[in-house]
Amino acid sequence: MTTSTHHPLAIIGGGLGGLTLARVLHVHGIPAAIFDLEPNADARTQGGMLDIHHDSGQLALKEAGLYEQFEKLIHPGGQALRVLGPDGTVHLEQEDDGAGGRPEIDRGDLRTLLLESLPGGTVHWGRKAVGVQALGDGRHRVEFADGSAITTDLLIGADGAWSKVRPLLSTASPAYTGISFVEADLHDAAHRHPRSAEVIGGGMFMALGDGRGFLAHLESDGSVHVYAAVRAGQDWLDGAEQSGIRAGALAAFADWDEALRGLLADADGELTLRRIHALPVGHRWERTAGVTLLGDAAHLMSPFAGEGANLAMHDGAELGLALAAHPGNPEAALQAYERTMFERAAASARESGESLELMFGPDPIGGLLAMFAGHGPEDGARGEHA
Repeated sequence: MTTSTHHPLAIIGGGLGGLTLARVLHVHGIPAAIFDLEPNADARTQGGMLDIHHDSGQLALKEAGLYEQFEKLIHPGGQALRVLGPDGTVHLEQEDDGAGGRPEIDRGDLRTLLLESLPGGTVHWGRKAVGVQALGDGRHRVEFADGSAITTDLLIGADGAWSKVRPLLSTASPAYTGISFVEADLHDAAHRHPRSAEVIGGGMFMALGDGRGFLAHLESDGSVHVYAAVRAGQDWLDGAEQSGIRAGALAAFADWDEALRGLLADADGELTLRRIHALPVGHRWERTAGVTLLGDAAHLMSPFAGEGANLAMHDGAELGLALAAHPGNPEAALQAYERTMFERAAASARESGESLELMFGPDPIGGLLAMFAGHGPEDGARGEHA
């Protein structure tokens, strides 16, 4: 039998939520161990820009004692917004005047900020969880793909959409939302792809119509990160090679403006096909001793309210604060955390579902313009460009 190492508090998953939890615990003098499947901190790129919300992600960074460092990493101009129709008509254009509550930051920079704020050795790399079992009295055992194992008194599942920890608490599984993405990049856009750079502008970009759309953003390195979104069956482009993915995605936008099609046609490197999944709105579970979830493991939702990363960080901070407020009584901490987490996650999941229907419904431009006129773009439907 594999020998197990014991850790009083173990976090499975080193994404933004797990890192925020570990940092807030560290601020309060509580040690934690993170186990992440990546072989090291630099194993892969970390996606695009994130807008960090004043009422969730920014609050988490303040509790983590990292808000001032975060402000130095904000991408100037990133809150600009352009909304176009399929024919290329510009229906809404807003500059970033610095007054918005959702400043942009490169996901990689934010992750590095959190990683570097933790004591050395907090993150155990190359530890992909493959099995989790309850041992009784709130203790759990986690087995990893490399043959190692741990036991823990308090297990936190921060391991994303396909969480290995979730089955301890819930039988729910993510379901396909009906939206698929083809993800693309245009590098050094201003010089190599000037037409695309001009179309996108300086921040967030949306072109929507008839169950399809382009969501894009100018990155801090000058590249453009693009999601071509299509309302389609789950088998759309299944099994396609690279050339087939590009051709199939372009075919879906055959009647769109050529400058918009160029976001796919001129993309550099390989394209990535992603199916968008979500857990049921209001997903929750009965209190189970010694284990809880945060982030996508707890409340995976579509990205169309821009809440995923922000909620994960908020979860991590709130769980850390709850554990610090209930020393020696983790069950009281978990109960307090879950009670508030369930409510805010349900509200965001409903908003995300409503934004999906607005953006890929019969009149997305009209719906967006009406929403922005009534509430302003701070209130959702920008999408989370991860």
